[in-house]
Amino acid sequence: MHTDPQEPTSDHRPIKQWSVADRPRERLLNKGAAVLGDAELVALFLGSGEKGRDALSVARSLLARLGGLRGLASADANAIALERSIGPAKSALLLAALELGRRVDGVALERGAELTDPSSAARCLQRRLASLGHEVFVCLFLDTRHRLIACEELFRGTIDGATVHPREVAKRALQLQAAAIIVAHNHPSGVAEPSRQDVALTRRLGQALALVDVRLLDHFVVGEGEPVSLAERGLYQPPLAD
Repeated sequence: MHTDPQEPTSDHRPIKQWSVADRPRERLLNKGAAVLGDAELVALFLGSGEKGRDALSVARSLLARLGGLRGLASADANAIALERSIGPAKSALLLAALELGRRVDGVALERGAELTDPSSAARCLQRRLASLGHEVFVCLFLDTRHRLIACEELFRGTIDGATVHPREVAKRALQLQAAAIIVAHNHPSGVAEPSRQDVALTRRLGQALALVDVRLLDHFVVGEGEPVSLAERGLYQPPLAD
């Protein structure tokens, strides 16, 4: 789970007793949403808590019970409403916020989007894949200018993994007339460290795609936190552009 170092986790006084500059809403308005921790962001949607527990305390309790943002992203209204002081209205607000985030990610991965920075695409995929309880292998098919042709889920597995066939990826790339590909898969455990099998698959996939003149730009492993790039780790060397 992400915990922002600037979140005042040690201050358990009611928010109304904090200095104005330390309150989540004021910090967001003055410094931007990125400075807030997970619980602070959730607290802003809750708006209020209950007697003896302010919104931030409720948010912390909710995230602890569900297993952080990853658990919240996969929770339904009933699971959220089990938290004392969160009723149907607040549950609906949280679910709407989560869905809006998914749709924003979807816009970033619409056909024609220019993906000159693979890591930005990976962050969108992270929010899309991290909460899944099974492994999914996704391909982003790009044209010669690295504009998105399609984002497709090609393989799905159990909690233990998905079987990926490089030949099928190459076949689909040819069907879409793709010039390059970015691939990603999730680890349901939440640990994004690439396995030896991930590295071996990436190299096989890169070789198979090179035979049909398609470049594999990167392979991202998605878990909790930032996605891991095999190219940045030096575990895979993308072919040079012509």
